[in-house]
Amino acid sequence: ASAQSLDPARAARIAKAILARAAETGLMQDAGVVSEDPDEILVSLDAWLCDLKDMRSADGLHVFGKSAQWGDGQMAAQDRDNLALSPQSEIDGLLAALDGRFVQPGPAGAPSRGRFDVLPTGRNLYSIDPRSVPTRTAWEIGRRTAQEVVARYVQDQGDWPRAIVIDLWGSATLRTGGDDLAQAMALIGARPVWDQTSSRVSGFEILPQAFFGRPRIDVTLRISGLFRDIFATQIALFDSAVQAISLLDETDEDNPIAAARRAGALAPLRIFGAAPGDYGTGLAQRIAGDEWGSREELGQAYLAATSHAYRASDEGVEARAAFRERVSSADAFVHVQDMAGQDILDSDAFAEHEGGFAAAAQALGHSPAVYHVDATREMAPKVRTVSEEVARVLRARATNPRWIAGQMRHGYRGASEIAKTVANLYAHAALSDAVQSHHFDLLFDATLGDEAVRGFLLAHNPEAQRAIAKCFSNAARRGFWVSRRNSSMMALRDILGEPAPMGLAS
Repeated sequence: ASAQSLDPARAARIAKAILARAAETGLMQDAGVVSEDPDEILVSLDAWLCDLKDMRSADGLHVFGKSAQWGDGQMAAQDRDNLALSPQSEIDGLLAALDGRFVQPGPAGAPSRGRFDVLPTGRNLYSIDPRSVPTRTAWEIGRRTAQEVVARYVQDQGDWPRAIVIDLWGSATLRTGGDDLAQAMALIGARPVWDQTSSRVSGFEILPQAFFGRPRIDVTLRISGLFRDIFATQIALFDSAVQAISLLDETDEDNPIAAARRAGALAPLRIFGAAPGDYGTGLAQRIAGDEWGSREELGQAYLAATSHAYRASDEGVEARAAFRERVSSADAFVHVQDMAGQDILDSDAFAEHEGGFAAAAQALGHSPAVYHVDATREMAPKVRTVSEEVARVLRARATNPRWIAGQMRHGYRGASEIAKTVANLYAHAALSDAVQSHHFDLLFDATLGDEAVRGFLLAHNPEAQRAIAKCFSNAARRGFWVSRRNSSMMALRDILGEPAPMGLAS
């Protein structure tokens, strides 16, 4: 930027070198560059690198009874104090519980999202009154998120989305008060109505299209088992809103929900989950155990795990075919991450649900957009594709020497965290095209390809080292990773005592 005004010729040489290096390291691909204009590419790269720079990356693990070095400048003095009291409060609370004594109650929530009332920690947690979900605050956040999701889809596709599947978790709803459900209601063009005295949700209001300035969107909820068990009232609320909107006298173009009902003459099913009493998808276990043959097989398993429809009037009915139809007709899938302490490679649940949906859609011959919404800053949500989010987390956290050094301070447990990140990257690769070969190169170089890290893993947790090596070996065997160096395969052979994957260097 400085050279552009002082020495244009030098600036051109610098730009050429930047572009060459970005292409060589895969940054160009990770940044989603589509333009061929050098100036536009540089702008895109600059924005991407700024996004990486702003990502929060933990320095080590939380240790029970020790103070966390946390705070973002929003805390009042009584709050950065309650944070300082938390370690001793945790110790006192645990000892009281073990001794069968009373533990002071306190609210649950995330301080990173402004819930400083949860401090000090160490109290007996209570959550929220389900009858107040979505809360008024959740409605404002969910409405804003809906706008960002639609804007991103229009930017990508050049048209309004007509059908979206939203991944809805009970744990997130408890933390946020119903942001994701509020997003779904905003997309279909409805909003909750609250009792003025109790702040409980008493019903819904159908919004005129002039209020949101776009066609209504046909939203399907894929709910977790916990959501199904806790939030029956919210299931009834959303189902009732969908049924009412399906009966509106609006054009097919403006109201795809009504269009679907007119075409099928049946009340639309828009809430799906596992059978009553069942939880999860089981995909992570199958991938970890290498108990699968193809991505299509995993996609079919995701579809089978979402076998029941839920409505206001029943406790779940078998509806496998209906859910398959919703997946095959979806324009986009949305999952919202609300906790700053988590990311897409931190838990296998993200791969199971986001990657699972992608695999299911692919098994049905469909390729909708799959979006990961970063709502850790609740009033400024960022909508990224899963491939963009994987690349961002990989570069900013998983391969960051600071993060790895922080884990190495924790010995056995830190090694386990590194192994978990590698396993989750592999799970995403198994389920979708979000992971590229150079991503495995980057992570290998930061872990087993680094002599100090490899030595640490062997000394403190050899099983974690072997698990990491097995993930890389499986990635190579299944074609997700084509290593650029013979030394990578030699290192895997030394750790596993097995031949290098066929077709690759030995």
